[in-house]
Amino acid sequence: MNTVHIKDLGTISYQEAWDLQEALMKEGLDVKSKRFSKDFSPDDDKQIAHHLLFCQHPHVYTLGKSGFMENLLVNNTQLQELGATFFKTNRGGDITYHGPGQMVVYPVLDLEQFFTDLGRYMRSLEEAVIQTIAEFGITGGRLEGATGVWLDAGDSGKARKICAMGVKCSRWLTIHGIALNVNTDLSYFGHIVPCGISDKGVTSMQQELGQAVDEEAVKKVFREKFANVFNVHLN
Repeated sequence: MNTVHIKDLGTISYQEAWDLQEALMKEGLDVKSKRFSKDFSPDDDKQIAHHLLFCQHPHVYTLGKSGFMENLLVNNTQLQELGATFFKTNRGGDITYHGPGQMVVYPVLDLEQFFTDLGRYMRSLEEAVIQTIAEFGITGGRLEGATGVWLDAGDSGKARKICAMGVKCSRWLTIHGIALNVNTDLSYFGHIVPCGISDKGVTSMQQELGQAVDEEAVKKVFREKFANVFNVHLN
C-alpha cells in the first residue's frame, strides 16, 4: 500500500502552489532519469514520494494548454477591478476559476506505483469527489465527453458542474488536480465560459444545500474517500 503525504497549504497564491508542484515533480523526474543513467546503481535508487496538497487561492482564473483566450470574458482592467489574476497553465482543459470557499486539491503522484492509465486516474479523482459530496446529501455524476463532477448530468437543461478537474502528467508523475465548489462565490464564473462549455451551469455545495458548509469537514471526508479509492495510507 502506497503512502501519500498530506499537506494543507491554507490560502496560497496560485503561482506559489504551482511552483511547489513543479518542484515536487522535478524531484520525481530526477529520480526516474537517474535510473536510466550509465552510472545508476540499484543501491542508490530512491522511492518517489506521493503528496496530496490542499489549499485555497485568492481570486484567479487559469487557462489550460488546450483552452481558448476568448473564454475569458474580461480584460486586464476588469480583472483588476474584480481583484483577480490570470494564468496560462500547463494543465489540460480550458478555463476555470479558483477562489475563497473552494477546496483545491493537487495530488502529486507517481502513477507507475499505482497504474499507468491516465483515464483511470481522472475517473478515480471524480469518484473520490462523488463519494465525498454524497456524504453531504448531494448526488454527483459524470457528463459524457467532459471531465469533472456534475449534478443532473443526464438532463441537458439542468446539468451543472460542481467540481472542475485538470491535470498534467509527465512520465506518469501528476500535478494540478481538482477544484470543488464548497462555499464559492459563483458570480466569478460569470466572467468566463467555464471549462469552455457555454450551455451548462456551475454550482456549489452551498448553493445545492441552501446553507454554508463546513469546509474542514469536506476536506476530512475527501481524504477518507481518496484513501479508499486509491487504496493508500495517508500520512
